[in-house]
Amino acid sequence: MENNKQKFKDYLEKEKNYSLHTITAYYNDLLEFEKFNKANFEQENIDEVNYSQIRSWIVEMVDNGISNSSVNRKIASLKAYYKFLLKTRQIITTPLLKHKALRSPKKIQIPFSEKELNDVLHHIVYPSGFEGLRDKLVIDLFYSTGIRRTELIHLKMINIDLSNNTLKVLGKRNKERILPILPIISKQIQVYICERANLEVIANPEFLFLTKKGVKLNDSLVYRLINNYFSNVSEKVKKSPHILRHTFATHLLNNGADLNSVKELLGHSSLASTQVYTHNSLSELQKVYKDAHPRNR
Repeated sequence: MENNKQKFKDYLEKEKNYSLHTITAYYNDLLEFEKFNKANFEQENIDEVNYSQIRSWIVEMVDNGISNSSVNRKIASLKAYYKFLLKTRQIITTPLLKHKALRSPKKIQIPFSEKELNDVLHHIVYPSGFEGLRDKLVIDLFYSTGIRRTELIHLKMINIDLSNNTLKVLGKRNKERILPILPIISKQIQVYICERANLEVIANPEFLFLTKKGVKLNDSLVYRLINNYFSNVSEKVKKSPHILRHTFATHLLNNGADLNSVKELLGHSSLASTQVYTHNSLSELQKVYKDAHPRNR
Protein backbone atom coordinates (compact mmCIF):
# COMPACT_ATOMS: atom_id res chain seq x y z
CA MET A 1 0.00 0.00 0.00
CA GLU A 2 2.74 2.47 0.97
CA ASN A 3 4.59 1.69 -2.24
CA ASN A 4 1.40 2.26 -4.25
CA LYS A 5 0.86 5.66 -2.64
CA GLN A 6 4.38 6.73 -3.59
CA LYS A 7 3.90 5.46 -7.14
CA PHE A 8 0.62 7.37 -7.26
CA LYS A 9 2.41 10.59 -6.22
CA ASP A 10 5.03 10.02 -8.92
CA TYR A 11 2.27 9.40 -11.46
CA LEU A 12 0.50 12.66 -10.56
CA GLU A 13 3.73 14.62 -10.79
CA LYS A 14 5.38 13.12 -13.86
CA GLU A 15 2.47 11.96 -16.01
CA LYS A 16 -0.39 14.22 -14.97
CA ASN A 17 1.82 17.26 -14.35
CA TYR A 18 -0.15 18.24 -11.24
CA SER A 19 1.14 20.99 -8.98
CA LEU A 20 2.82 20.17 -5.69
CA HIS A 21 -0.16 21.70 -3.87
CA THR A 22 -2.61 19.36 -5.64
CA ILE A 23 -0.42 16.29 -5.16
CA THR A 24 -0.11 17.02 -1.44
CA ALA A 25 -3.88 17.46 -1.12
CA TYR A 26 -4.54 14.13 -2.91
CA TYR A 27 -2.01 12.32 -0.75
CA ASN A 28 -3.40 13.75 2.48
CA ASP A 29 -6.92 12.67 1.47
CA LEU A 30 -5.65 9.12 1.00
CA LEU A 31 -4.04 9.18 4.44
CA GLU A 32 -7.26 10.51 5.97
CA PHE A 33 -9.35 7.74 4.43
CA GLU A 34 -6.74 5.16 5.40
CA LYS A 35 -6.94 6.35 9.02
CA PHE A 36 -10.77 6.22 8.97
CA ASN A 37 -10.77 2.75 7.42
CA LYS A 38 -8.34 1.40 9.99
CA ALA A 39 -10.31 2.83 12.92
CA ASN A 40 -13.73 1.72 11.70
CA PHE A 41 -13.06 -1.46 9.73
CA GLU A 42 -9.68 -2.59 11.12
CA GLN A 43 -8.34 -2.63 7.57
CA GLU A 44 -5.10 -0.89 6.70
CA ASN A 45 -5.00 -1.50 2.96
CA ILE A 46 -7.42 0.84 1.16
CA ASP A 47 -6.63 -0.84 -2.17
CA GLU A 48 -9.22 -3.50 -1.32
CA VAL A 49 -12.20 -1.60 0.05
CA ASN A 50 -15.83 -1.68 -1.06
CA TYR A 51 -18.14 1.25 -1.68
CA SER A 52 -19.97 0.85 1.66
CA GLN A 53 -16.73 1.71 3.46
CA ILE A 54 -16.28 4.85 1.36
CA ARG A 55 -19.94 5.69 1.89
CA SER A 56 -19.42 5.46 5.67
CA TRP A 57 -16.56 7.94 5.38
CA ILE A 58 -18.76 10.30 3.39
CA VAL A 59 -21.50 10.10 6.04
CA GLU A 60 -19.01 10.81 8.83
CA MET A 61 -17.61 13.85 7.00
CA VAL A 62 -21.10 15.26 6.37
CA ASP A 63 -22.04 14.65 10.03
CA ASN A 64 -18.91 16.56 11.06
CA GLY A 65 -20.05 19.59 9.11
CA ILE A 66 -17.69 19.26 6.15
CA SER A 67 -19.23 20.95 3.11
CA ASN A 68 -20.44 18.89 0.15
CA SER A 69 -17.87 20.53 -2.13
CA SER A 70 -15.04 19.56 0.26
CA VAL A 71 -16.37 16.00 0.49
CA ASN A 72 -16.52 15.81 -3.31
CA ARG A 73 -12.92 17.00 -3.53
CA LYS A 74 -11.74 14.28 -1.14
CA ILE A 75 -13.67 11.60 -3.03
CA ALA A 76 -12.13 12.91 -6.27
CA SER A 77 -8.74 12.10 -4.72
CA LEU A 78 -9.88 8.52 -4.04
CA LYS A 79 -11.32 8.27 -7.53
CA ALA A 80 -7.98 9.33 -9.03
CA TYR A 81 -6.16 6.79 -6.86
CA TYR A 82 -8.40 3.88 -7.89
CA LYS A 83 -8.19 4.96 -11.51
CA PHE A 84 -4.40 4.73 -11.14
CA LEU A 85 -4.72 1.22 -9.66
CA LEU A 86 -6.92 0.24 -12.61
CA LYS A 87 -4.42 1.70 -15.06
CA THR A 88 -1.59 -0.29 -13.46
CA ARG A 89 -3.82 -3.43 -13.37
CA GLN A 90 -3.69 -3.81 -9.60
CA ILE A 91 -7.48 -3.89 -9.31
CA ILE A 92 -10.11 -4.99 -11.81
CA THR A 93 -12.86 -2.57 -10.81
CA THR A 94 -13.08 0.65 -8.84
CA PRO A 95 -15.25 0.79 -5.70
CA LEU A 96 -16.43 4.22 -6.87
CA LEU A 97 -17.87 2.96 -10.15
CA LYS A 98 -21.48 3.96 -9.33
CA HIS A 99 -20.72 6.87 -7.00
CA LYS A 100 -22.53 10.15 -7.61
CA ALA A 101 -21.08 13.37 -6.28
CA LEU A 102 -22.97 15.23 -3.56
CA ARG A 103 -24.89 18.26 -4.70
CA SER A 104 -23.26 21.54 -3.82
CA PRO A 105 -24.24 25.10 -4.72
CA LYS A 106 -22.08 26.64 -7.41
CA LYS A 107 -20.07 29.55 -6.08
CA ILE A 108 -20.09 32.60 -8.30
CA GLN A 109 -16.58 33.99 -8.53
CA ILE A 110 -16.71 37.77 -8.53
CA PRO A 111 -14.08 39.24 -10.87
CA PHE A 112 -12.20 42.46 -10.22
CA SER A 113 -13.60 45.55 -11.92
CA GLU A 114 -11.68 47.42 -14.61
CA LYS A 115 -11.26 50.25 -12.10
CA GLU A 116 -9.69 47.91 -9.53
CA LEU A 117 -7.26 46.61 -12.15
CA ASN A 118 -6.44 50.13 -13.26
CA ASP A 119 -5.82 51.18 -9.65
CA VAL A 120 -3.48 48.24 -8.99
CA LEU A 121 -1.55 48.64 -12.23
CA HIS A 122 -1.28 52.42 -12.33
CA HIS A 123 -1.98 54.03 -8.96
CA ILE A 124 -0.13 51.81 -6.48
CA VAL A 125 3.50 52.58 -5.68
CA TYR A 126 5.53 49.39 -6.15
CA PRO A 127 8.84 48.76 -4.35
CA SER A 128 11.83 50.05 -6.26
CA GLY A 129 14.13 47.60 -8.01
CA PHE A 130 13.78 43.91 -8.78
CA GLU A 131 10.82 42.95 -6.57
CA GLY A 132 8.66 45.87 -7.66
CA LEU A 133 9.26 45.13 -11.36
CA ARG A 134 8.56 41.44 -10.77
CA ASP A 135 5.36 42.00 -8.78
CA LYS A 136 3.83 44.36 -11.33
CA LEU A 137 4.76 42.02 -14.20
CA VAL A 138 3.20 39.04 -12.39
CA ILE A 139 -0.09 40.95 -11.94
CA ASP A 140 -0.05 42.26 -15.51
CA LEU A 141 0.71 38.83 -16.94
CA PHE A 142 -2.15 37.20 -15.00
CA TYR A 143 -4.59 39.86 -16.19
CA SER A 144 -3.40 40.10 -19.79
CA THR A 145 -3.10 36.36 -20.52
CA GLY A 146 -5.38 34.48 -18.09
CA ILE A 147 -2.43 32.22 -17.27
CA ARG A 148 -2.83 29.74 -14.40
CA ARG A 149 -0.76 30.19 -11.25
CA THR A 150 1.25 26.99 -11.77
CA GLU A 151 1.80 27.91 -15.45
CA LEU A 152 3.20 31.28 -14.43
CA ILE A 153 5.45 29.78 -11.77
CA HIS A 154 6.89 27.25 -14.23
CA LEU A 155 7.24 29.70 -17.13
CA LYS A 156 10.72 29.15 -18.60
CA MET A 157 13.05 31.64 -20.21
CA ILE A 158 13.36 29.53 -23.37
CA ASN A 159 9.59 29.69 -23.88
CA ILE A 160 9.46 33.48 -24.10
CA ASP A 161 9.47 34.85 -27.66
CA LEU A 162 9.52 38.63 -27.39
CA SER A 163 10.13 39.10 -31.12
CA ASN A 164 6.71 37.53 -31.82
CA ASN A 165 5.08 38.65 -28.55
CA THR A 166 4.21 35.12 -27.45
CA LEU A 167 4.69 32.75 -24.51
CA LYS A 168 4.61 28.96 -24.56
CA VAL A 169 3.04 27.48 -21.42
CA LEU A 170 2.61 23.93 -20.21
CA GLY A 171 -0.96 23.49 -18.97
CA LYS A 172 -2.96 20.70 -17.44
CA ARG A 173 -2.30 17.17 -18.69
CA ASN A 174 0.97 18.39 -20.24
CA LYS A 175 -0.87 20.34 -22.94
CA GLU A 176 1.23 23.10 -24.46
CA ARG A 177 -0.34 26.28 -25.78
CA ILE A 178 0.95 29.54 -27.21
CA LEU A 179 -0.31 32.72 -25.59
CA PRO A 180 -0.14 36.11 -27.28
CA ILE A 181 1.14 38.97 -25.14
CA LEU A 182 0.66 42.69 -25.61
CA PRO A 183 3.68 44.74 -26.78
CA ILE A 184 3.56 46.67 -23.49
CA ILE A 185 3.96 43.37 -21.62
CA SER A 186 6.92 42.41 -23.83
CA LYS A 187 8.62 45.66 -22.85
CA GLN A 188 7.96 44.98 -19.16
CA ILE A 189 9.48 41.50 -19.52
CA GLN A 190 12.59 42.97 -21.16
CA VAL A 191 13.07 45.47 -18.35
CA TYR A 192 12.47 42.78 -15.72
CA ILE A 193 14.95 40.37 -17.33
CA CYS A 194 17.64 43.07 -17.30
CA GLU A 195 17.03 43.69 -13.59
CA ARG A 196 16.87 39.93 -12.92
CA ALA A 197 20.37 39.53 -14.39
CA ASN A 198 21.72 41.70 -11.54
CA LEU A 199 20.69 39.27 -8.80
CA GLU A 200 23.67 38.12 -6.75
CA VAL A 201 22.68 34.46 -6.99
CA ILE A 202 20.45 32.73 -9.54
CA ALA A 203 19.79 29.18 -8.38
CA ASN A 204 17.04 28.43 -10.93
CA PRO A 205 18.12 30.25 -14.11
CA GLU A 206 15.68 28.37 -16.36
CA PHE A 207 12.61 30.01 -14.78
CA LEU A 208 11.47 33.55 -15.59
CA PHE A 209 10.12 34.49 -12.19
CA LEU A 210 12.46 34.29 -9.21
CA THR A 211 12.65 35.50 -5.64
CA LYS A 212 15.34 38.01 -4.72
CA LYS A 213 17.36 34.98 -3.55
CA GLY A 214 17.32 33.64 -7.11
CA VAL A 215 15.00 30.66 -6.60
CA LYS A 216 11.74 29.80 -8.39
CA LEU A 217 8.54 31.28 -6.96
CA ASN A 218 6.15 29.04 -5.01
CA ASP A 219 2.35 28.87 -4.82
CA SER A 220 1.94 30.61 -1.48
CA LEU A 221 4.25 33.50 -2.38
CA VAL A 222 2.31 34.20 -5.58
CA TYR A 223 -1.00 34.01 -3.71
CA ARG A 224 0.22 36.44 -1.03
CA LEU A 225 1.55 38.78 -3.70
CA ILE A 226 -1.84 39.05 -5.43
CA ASN A 227 -3.80 39.22 -2.18
CA ASN A 228 -1.60 41.94 -0.70
CA TYR A 229 -1.69 44.29 -3.68
CA PHE A 230 -5.41 43.91 -4.32
CA SER A 231 -6.22 44.43 -0.64
CA ASN A 232 -5.24 48.05 -1.25
CA VAL A 233 -7.94 48.62 -3.86
CA SER A 234 -10.64 45.96 -3.38
CA GLU A 235 -12.99 44.90 -0.58
CA LYS A 236 -13.80 41.59 -2.26
CA VAL A 237 -13.48 38.61 0.06
CA LYS A 238 -11.45 36.53 -2.38
CA LYS A 239 -8.38 38.09 -3.96
CA SER A 240 -6.35 35.37 -5.63
CA PRO A 241 -4.53 34.48 -8.86
CA HIS A 242 -7.60 32.51 -9.95
CA ILE A 243 -9.80 35.59 -9.58
CA LEU A 244 -7.40 37.40 -11.93
CA ARG A 245 -7.78 34.54 -14.43
CA HIS A 246 -11.55 34.83 -13.99
CA THR A 247 -11.28 38.60 -14.51
CA PHE A 248 -9.30 38.13 -17.72
CA ALA A 249 -12.00 35.89 -19.19
CA THR A 250 -14.90 38.03 -17.99
CA HIS A 251 -13.45 41.30 -19.30
CA LEU A 252 -12.75 39.74 -22.70
CA LEU A 253 -16.29 38.40 -22.96
CA ASN A 254 -17.78 41.69 -21.78
CA ASN A 255 -15.92 43.43 -24.58
CA GLY A 256 -17.18 41.13 -27.31
CA ALA A 257 -14.62 38.30 -27.44
CA ASP A 258 -15.76 34.99 -28.91
CA LEU A 259 -16.33 32.23 -26.34
CA ASN A 260 -14.30 29.70 -28.36
CA SER A 261 -11.35 32.08 -28.53
CA VAL A 262 -11.45 32.62 -24.76
CA LYS A 263 -11.60 28.84 -24.33
CA GLU A 264 -8.38 28.44 -26.32
CA LEU A 265 -6.61 31.23 -24.44
CA LEU A 266 -7.55 29.68 -21.08
CA GLY A 267 -6.44 26.22 -22.17
CA HIS A 268 -9.80 24.60 -21.43
CA SER A 269 -10.54 21.21 -22.99
CA SER A 270 -14.27 21.95 -23.36
CA LEU A 271 -16.59 24.92 -23.65
CA ALA A 272 -18.39 23.82 -20.49
CA SER A 273 -15.38 24.89 -18.43
CA THR A 274 -15.31 28.31 -20.09
CA GLN A 275 -19.03 28.94 -19.74
CA VAL A 276 -18.70 29.42 -15.97
CA TYR A 277 -17.22 32.82 -16.82
CA THR A 278 -20.20 33.99 -18.83
CA HIS A 279 -22.55 34.98 -15.99
CA ASN A 280 -20.85 38.35 -15.65
CA SER A 281 -21.01 38.88 -19.40
CA LEU A 282 -24.73 38.10 -19.26
CA SER A 283 -25.26 40.79 -16.62
CA GLU A 284 -23.42 43.24 -18.87
CA LEU A 285 -25.65 42.27 -21.80
CA GLN A 286 -28.75 42.66 -19.63
CA LYS A 287 -27.66 46.18 -18.71
CA VAL A 288 -27.12 47.12 -22.37
CA TYR A 289 -30.43 45.49 -23.27
CA LYS A 290 -32.39 47.43 -20.63
CA ASP A 291 -30.73 50.70 -21.54
CA ALA A 292 -31.25 50.28 -25.27
CA HIS A 293 -34.60 48.55 -25.76
CA PRO A 294 -37.51 50.96 -26.52
CA ARG A 295 -39.92 48.92 -24.40
CA ASN A 296 -37.90 49.75 -21.28
CA ARG A 297 -38.22 53.51 -21.74
